[in-house]
Amino acid sequence: MTSEDVLAAVMQSLDENKAEEIVQIDLRGKTSVCDHMVICSGRSSRQVTAIAEKLLDVLKSNCGVLAKIEGKETGDWVLIDSGDVLVHIFRPEVREFYQLEKMWVPMSKGAAPGGA
Repeated sequence: MTSEDVLAAVMQSLDENKAEEIVQIDLRGKTSVCDHMVICSGRSSRQVTAIAEKLLDVLKSNCGVLAKIEGKETGDWVLIDSGDVLVHIFRPEVREFYQLEKMWVPMSKGAAPGGA
């Protein structure tokens, strides 16, 4: 399964589970950390956690990927590392505070906002 296949599964899962302000950043050739980064928001800690849990299930069942997860306990900022695709799921206030997109988007001219 390619990083694009995993990315497609991630984007579909986030969209289906009502993640908001989904941004996909193409990092191929720009960093060795990952090929793609996805940043999105949930309206509450509970929704952030639910989006993350459902995404983990999709990655495991549809892609055969056992992703690593950080931050699920608090639900403020959950990081899911599936190898070639990193997913950050934030509560809106936390996302605004860290402004992670600003760190990566200037580097990636092909960054495309999408989603709900």
